[in-house]
Amino acid sequence: MTNNILARAVLVPAILALGACAGTNTIRTSQNTAIVQASAAPVCGGIGAARVAQKQAAIETIKAGYDRYVIVGAAAADNVHVAQMPGSYQTTGVVNGGYLNATTTYRPGPTMVYGSHDQNFGIRMFHDGEPGASNAISARQTLGDKWQEMVKAGSVRTCTS
Repeated sequence: MTNNILARAVLVPAILALGACAGTNTIRTSQNTAIVQASAAPVCGGIGAARVAQKQAAIETIKAGYDRYVIVGAAAADNVHVAQMPGSYQTTGVVNGGYLNATTTYRPGPTMVYGSHDQNFGIRMFHDGEPGASNAISARQTLGDKWQEMVKAGSVRTCTS
């Protein structure tokens, strides 16, 4: 019974976290620069966090009225941890001729994975035709065909799309 409660206490938050496995924050540092912060669930990996930050940089570029961006700085962190929850022992035995023959079985507890992969980008935004724009990345191309929907949503919530 205790193991079921413990398993639910570990699994339910993990399942809920996968529904919204990423979060972002953007800090405007000037008219045409920003810092994009992304945090992704352990299942996303560092690549997923970078993908989220890249898409968020494109969204912020369009929201700010620009067309293109350049990543001018980046930082990443892996804050993922794994913990083994306590297990349980079960002993069964048979008494035969005054002797006890017993077997003890250990059942490990659930494994808990928690933390996040984090990615930060410093971006410089450009209008089409502006000096330096020819070397910048197209925000609309980065987001793909559904760029308008993504900009309207305002932030990236999953590392898979």
